[in-house]
Amino acid sequence: MTNSVDESQLPTETVDVPGDETQYAGDRVGPELPVTNPLASGPVQSPQHTVDGFARQFLQELNMGQGVALGRATVNDQYLALGRTVRNYLMARWLESNRRIFSSKQKMVGYLSAEYLLGRQLDNSLLATELGEIAEQALASCGISLDTLRAQEVEPGLGNGGLGRLAACYIDSLATMRVPTTGYGIRYEYGIFRQTFVNGAQVEQPDTWLSMGNPWEFPHPEHSVQVNFGGKTSRTTDADGHERVNWEPSWNVIGIPYNYMVPGYANGWVNTLRLWSAQATKAFDLAIFNSGDYAEAVRSQTFAENITKVLYPEDSTPQGKELRLQQQYFFVACSIRDFISHLEADFDLHQLPTRISFQLNDTHPVIGIPEMMRILMDEEGFDYDAAWKVTSGCFNYTCHTLLPEALETWPVDLMNALLPRHMEIIDEINQHLCAEVRAAHPNDEMRVRRMSIITDYPSRAVRMAHLAAYAAGKINGVAALHSQLLRDKVLPDFAEMWPDRFLNVTNGVTPRRFIKLSNPRLSDLITDAIGVGWLTDLERLRELEPFTEDDDFRESFRQVKQANKEAFALDLKRRDGIVLPQGHMLDCMVKRLHEYKRQSLKLLHIVTMYNKLLSGEWTAKNVTPRTFVFGAKAAPGYYIAKETIRLINAVAKTINADTRVNSMMRVIFPPNYNVTLAEHLIPAADLSEQISQAGKEASGTGNMKFALNGALTIGTDDGANVEIRQRVGDAHFFLFGMTEPEVEALGDSGYNPSSFYESDPDLRAAIDLIASGAFSDGDRGSFEPLVSNLLYQDRFMALADYQSYMKVQAEVDAKYADQDAWLRSAILNVARCGFFSSDRAIRDYTSDIWGVKAL
Repeated sequence: MTNSVDESQLPTETVDVPGDETQYAGDRVGPELPVTNPLASGPVQSPQHTVDGFARQFLQELNMGQGVALGRATVNDQYLALGRTVRNYLMARWLESNRRIFSSKQKMVGYLSAEYLLGRQLDNSLLATELGEIAEQALASCGISLDTLRAQEVEPGLGNGGLGRLAACYIDSLATMRVPTTGYGIRYEYGIFRQTFVNGAQVEQPDTWLSMGNPWEFPHPEHSVQVNFGGKTSRTTDADGHERVNWEPSWNVIGIPYNYMVPGYANGWVNTLRLWSAQATKAFDLAIFNSGDYAEAVRSQTFAENITKVLYPEDSTPQGKELRLQQQYFFVACSIRDFISHLEADFDLHQLPTRISFQLNDTHPVIGIPEMMRILMDEEGFDYDAAWKVTSGCFNYTCHTLLPEALETWPVDLMNALLPRHMEIIDEINQHLCAEVRAAHPNDEMRVRRMSIITDYPSRAVRMAHLAAYAAGKINGVAALHSQLLRDKVLPDFAEMWPDRFLNVTNGVTPRRFIKLSNPRLSDLITDAIGVGWLTDLERLRELEPFTEDDDFRESFRQVKQANKEAFALDLKRRDGIVLPQGHMLDCMVKRLHEYKRQSLKLLHIVTMYNKLLSGEWTAKNVTPRTFVFGAKAAPGYYIAKETIRLINAVAKTINADTRVNSMMRVIFPPNYNVTLAEHLIPAADLSEQISQAGKEASGTGNMKFALNGALTIGTDDGANVEIRQRVGDAHFFLFGMTEPEVEALGDSGYNPSSFYESDPDLRAAIDLIASGAFSDGDRGSFEPLVSNLLYQDRFMALADYQSYMKVQAEVDAKYADQDAWLRSAILNVARCGFFSSDRAIRDYTSDIWGVKAL
């Protein structure tokens, strides 16, 4: 069997890696004897890009890698062998990409993110390598269905919501654009959690995504990193009379890197996602074990491995808070050390900003700033000014929130206990910040207090967003409105003092996964209309605009949407046993469960519709049949959010069982919403619910995915909704609700939600029906906390926007009744949303923030 490659298909497939060198420029641990075998000194070669070559490679992996003959192989054996086969086709590209990155000595990106919501890897890798048809035919020749193996793949449990999915989109675009990048994160053993419903309530189960094996990762324990915690610091004077600080930690763990290959789309380039797993430095004490204390013998292993057990451990307890901080420091300490260790042995770290731009994806990795300072000052002997110049040149910060509670703070006492040296460095950084502020604004101590990294109220704590804002070269928001509010309201003093640091980069999504893979019917229709090339130049979707007047195209578009609905119905039946009614509008609200996203407002619309159908005010003749689809997880400790989930399920149970209305409305809430389910739902959706309170959503990316797949949006002027509306046009977007200034004015005047309840009969009837026990078997107290919250708090003003929301929902019904007009608007949503590609966002980052060039 030959390992040669068709060079015309894969122009960068072979790797010119000398036999005495690994892929790392600074790592010289090759063969100790002369290399005489020509295969050892020749280029790394990929398996053949043919059906026969793929089948041979698959069977070799099945037999030799999995240790099983085809006739005895389980579906999981076959899937693991297939995954490793596809990985083998990527490997030569990955080695060559790494060689070029490190030999070029060019500046690269280090993307630091606590989560990556990757989705399944098989189809994405087949798409990137253009192996889809070859793999399907090769497997068929072995009597295996590719679809069966697709279904076997378990989605990686490495993310939660929009933050992690954005990171995954960005590393896809970075590879597609050949930007040298390493994504850094955590290899969570159990991910966020697997959501189940018991009596309608959310119950969290471990997400055992690794239990059946994972062919897409490969560990490199030889590149492990020791990470220290606790202890104390001491000071000594060196021979030159300079004071040196020594950190004397009380315990440590080992970080083991697991590499994932991140392939670019059909371009031969593969970047790296490096995820860290924590292990004990001394995992097993044989003497204690032999004494009979078996639990104590592995205590340090258990303690260390807790750091990477789950994403976002519940932090309402001091232990939970400490574990979160351990996680954040662990992965950034590993990542910074990893990058520095692979530089040339004689590299001058004063020049580090010319080689790396670390992007802080929200506040989770901000502890990397004092870690970099510690390395430079304590280990490399830099003075403060030199260390700060390097550090501030290496980091940039993306803020993803407008909610004060989402801007992380850490108690000073916790920092002192867990990272004493870092707390000293933060103190020193803060002294310099305060001195700069006083120099620029004499006699303005209130400004100094507002900007200080360390706050004294309500207790002493480190404000991580302030640390990032002071250290970062650039600070960006993720939508035009969000970036303006970031400057005006979240970090106004920093924006006034350093205005040039602040800019906007509106989020984007990858069209490879969210159109090509998730909606192949639409993808084929687009290609038939405008030709190839749009997957890497999404603004070309504008060429679809003339087709809105093409009767045949509109009919084809309608057929695509209908086929997607039928496919989603089959998937939902198979996955959850849920039967989707035919002929309904699919009205979708899928996003993290949080009060500001206002799933409660959506519920009030549903209950109002139910009320009006029961009363006879609305009939089948004047109602558009709808199926309302929810998808959401609530944080385990977020009581109101979890109660909202219970209410959604209670409303669904009642309505779906009521034969008086269930032909006109249904409510479904499939548990454990994830990327895989999104890929089936989004192409089928008709209406996208983006109804957060204006001024609270940073951007959103679900809104972009729905619009690009031909759903119309009903939404407030919030986040990226504003830019979607501006691009698609007011006639093709259902706008409702207060603007951000109106929200602020109502809050300043003293918002009283009960007054809206009293003045609106429909709203009052909806809330009263919930309070009556109609959805809780007559138990009036079951949802009393939610009712009281709406009537007396309603922090995000759902009741104030209810009337406007209901009015615009009537407009939705009217437009949907005119299917020709609806189809025109749906096509224009696709055509005018090419701006929301993650490729465009990455171009903005590379040119305006990182100063990094493609290779």
